[in-house]
This record gives sequence, C-alpha cells and structure tokens, in this order.
Amino acid sequence: MERLPRRIVCVVFDGTQTLDVVGPLEVFHGAHRLLTQEPPERGRNEHRDPGYELRIVSIDGRPVRSDSGILLGTDDSIGQILDDPTPIDTLLVAGGVGVRSAVDRPDLVAGVGALAARSRRVAGICTGAFVLARAGLLDGHRAVTHWSSCDLLAELFPHITVEADPIFINDGRMWTSAGVTAGMDLALALVDDDVGPTIAHDVASWLVMFTRRPGGQSQFSAAMRVDWATRPTLRALQSWIGEHLDEDLSVAGLAARAQMSERHFARTFRAECGQTPGDYVEGLRLEAARQLLERSDLTVDVVAQRVGLSGAAVLHRMFRRQLGTTPASYRRHFAPAISR
Repeated sequence: MERLPRRIVCVVFDGTQTLDVVGPLEVFHGAHRLLTQEPPERGRNEHRDPGYELRIVSIDGRPVRSDSGILLGTDDSIGQILDDPTPIDTLLVAGGVGVRSAVDRPDLVAGVGALAARSRRVAGICTGAFVLARAGLLDGHRAVTHWSSCDLLAELFPHITVEADPIFINDGRMWTSAGVTAGMDLALALVDDDVGPTIAHDVASWLVMFTRRPGGQSQFSAAMRVDWATRPTLRALQSWIGEHLDEDLSVAGLAARAQMSERHFARTFRAECGQTPGDYVEGLRLEAARQLLERSDLTVDVVAQRVGLSGAAVLHRMFRRQLGTTPASYRRHFAPAISR
C-alpha cells in the first residue's frame, strides 16, 4: 500500500510573522524535494519516501495579512482540515504580533486544540507557543518562545516550565521554538526526527544555515535588563558599577562602598535588584564584553581585561555558561567587518 505524504498543517492568523510560516515550510519543502526527486539509495527500500504535504490554514480559510503587510494565501479553513480524514502528521502554529488577538479568539484556540488532537506531534513557532498554551496543550511541559516573551509566558501560564535559552525544545509530542528564524531550526530537527540527519544536513546546506545552531537564543537577546533599586545609595552604586567594571567589585568591596555589612548589603541588594551582587556584576561584564566584541577588533584577552576579568579563559567560561557559545564564535556571528 502506497504511503501518504506526511501532512504538515500550519495555522496562521492576521498579524502572523511571515518568517514563522515560510521559514519552516521552506525546510519541509526542501526535504520533500530531496526525498521524492532523488533516486533511493542502493540497498534501501526501493520505494521513495512520500515526503511532505504542506497546508496553510486559517480559521475561515481566507488569506491573512502578516505583521509586515504581506498577504498570505491559505489552502483550507480549520474546519475543512478537521472534516478531511487525511491524518495530520505535524501541526505548526505560527507566532507574530497578532498572537495577542489570536489567543482571545475562542474559535481559533478551540480549533487549534481540535487539530492538535488529530496530530501526531504539535509545534509552536516563536510566540505561537501562546496559542498552544491558551489551548492547554503545553500544561506540564517544558517550552520556549521568543526571548522577549519568555517571562510573560511563564507568568500567564504557570503550569508550563518555560526555559528561556534553548533554540527549540522537544517534550513528548510537543515542540516549541525560540524566536523567528529558530522555527527553521525546529523544522530541521523535525526532518531529522522523521528521516535522519543526512536529509536534514542537505536541506540546511541548501538554505545556507546550521544543521544545529551553536549556543542558545540568549546570545541574540537585547541588552541586560536592569532592575533599579529604590534606595538612593544602591541606585548610585549600580551606576558606579557600570562605569567601573575593571575595579574590585567583590561583595566585600561593594558593601564597603555602600557603607553596609556584607550580609546586610547582599540581602538588601538581592531584594531590591532581583539578583545577587555577583550575578548583577557578571551580567554587566558580559554585556560590556558583548559590545566590545561586536564593535571593536580588540583581542579576546584585552576585552576580558577591559571588563574586569583576569583573562580570556575566564571570559570564555562566562560565555559558555551564560550564552552557550564562545567569545570568538560570538564575534564571528555578530561583529560587522572591521576596517583595518
């Protein structure tokens, strides 16, 4: 009996981010082309893999306007897909600024829940995780979304274990991705899960992307978010720290500058700033190092010394621990070509 292509159903809505849709679908299309047009390898099943069938659906089957103004055509309504007996292999739910309205549409949320019940696996692309969360599909699961929305996802849906750094997470049949282009990383992982790493690698090569991107999404996040203390003494100290990263910023040194005992200072700083003095200092040093790596041609060792670290090895360990990458790799990805 001839096998049917794996049906990929992608749910969209007004305000969908275009890349959340076309990025993953380009990955599946590339895999489909390789699986169905290339001759089967010698010694393997003589029948070609059926590949993928891609369907874009909206609540009513009408085109939707993406958040960048692009009109996205659709193949079916959610109801039409539900009435079709063809099995759904993978349900994708895109994200975008329109997700704020989408999660308040009971028909859309219920439709996604019904589609998920018919699907072998379910994936939220970027902030599409919020739709899955509103449908109750992520309760009890680990999940990720765009770095700027992880805190909100955790706040609104406390039954979900939100992890801010991974590019994507697979927990059972539930998959979620970090922001925007991370949906392509997730799609590559799904292809790998289906047909193995060779096809996934070939698709990644064709699309000029990593098969597995190094590091997590924290390396792409905006500058460190600072919670300012309410006490004038601590606020002044916070400003001073940012301007003196190469000085002694130990708890003992900072407590002396704040004219507090070490224990009282550490407790008060954490209560007002939301983190320990050590974590606060490390965050500022990391952010300063990132900026120097992006905007200068200073060696990694000099960058480390500029931000108050003893050398390149310490900075390397900090980048590995906090960003999942190395200073050199970070510079290659984010620094523009520097005129010499």
